[in-house]
Amino acid sequence: MAIGPVQLIVLGFRHPDFHGRIIEELERLRDSDTVRVIDALAVYKDAAGDLEAMHLSNLSQDEAIEFGSKIGALIGLGFEGEEGMEAGAQAGAEAAADGAMAFSDEEAWDVLADIPNDSAAALILLEHHWAVPLRDAVAEANGFRISDGFISPLDLVEIGLLSDTEAKDQHLLETASASRR
Repeated sequence: MAIGPVQLIVLGFRHPDFHGRIIEELERLRDSDTVRVIDALAVYKDAAGDLEAMHLSNLSQDEAIEFGSKIGALIGLGFEGEEGMEAGAQAGAEAAADGAMAFSDEEAWDVLADIPNDSAAALILLEHHWAVPLRDAVAEANGFRISDGFISPLDLVEIGLLSDTEAKDQHLLETASASRR
């Protein structure tokens, strides 16, 4: 099975008020074959900076067995206490010994450090399944990805895709929790 481009999204929650809408939306995207959640973690960082994490996922049981705890391996977070941390570190060390490197030192992203104390975060590793045919078409044309990134709604005003009011509303939604730190 071809796997599409994979993205790690980290969403912060100062005072989470979950009602199942996020899971419902991920299920809708999965049902439409748009994205697949490879792995998902809920992380709580207390006021002292200590972490608690638990798996969240909309994977089938077979997919969960196939993919395992990929976010933990990617960011160096193990489960099952110290033994799990050691296992996660060992898996990362083995991958590095085989030449795999998720991030260079210059690109390193300390996801866990970015989570503010006394808050929660959802870490979602998504496969963009919709992009598989596009990626294959680009590869067949000898193309390759040079860069990618999300564009701020405020920047979309400059090129006429959003009104000033729409952009401000979207920007407020995207940054509301961060501004309450």
